[in-house]
Amino acid sequence: MTDEHDRAQDVEFTISRSFAAPRALVWKVYSELDHLAKWWGPKGFTWLGGTLDFRPGGVFLYAMRGPTGHEMWGKFTYREIVPQEKIVFTNAFSDKDGATVRAPFAANFPLEVLNTVRFSEQDGRTTLSLTGTPFAASDEERAFFRAMFPSMNQGFSATFDQLDEYLAKAQDDTA
Repeated sequence: MTDEHDRAQDVEFTISRSFAAPRALVWKVYSELDHLAKWWGPKGFTWLGGTLDFRPGGVFLYAMRGPTGHEMWGKFTYREIVPQEKIVFTNAFSDKDGATVRAPFAANFPLEVLNTVRFSEQDGRTTLSLTGTPFAASDEERAFFRAMFPSMNQGFSATFDQLDEYLAKAQDDTA
């Protein structure tokens, strides 16, 4: 019998994106609330607020309003942080108090997803690589997660578009 972490490895979502920005800046806008508030989340959603305790064991709790007016909460619980190299966290949908809840769009989406974000730099460009796997999930939840890959790819691509636009502005502000 395998443990939950090993079982999670059999369903792995990955996406990478290269940005025309130094790693220190990409790290900064990924690890500070004032910056996250300006780019994080699905395209078309409005940031409503959040809190960030960026340390292992800390939580990023945030609220957004969707295009239809629906309010949605999410949270990251940080497990490992290696400055300018790696962030490991679980993410989940939550209520306003940070309690984990089921995804509003599907009862069989995993309660939590274990994510690793890696940051690497070459020639002044930073590559951000994200890997996500269902955490402590049932077979049904893992299958549903796999079926969501096209939608997740589209969603993260749009979020990374927002990050790319924000990085361009942030670089202009520091120039």
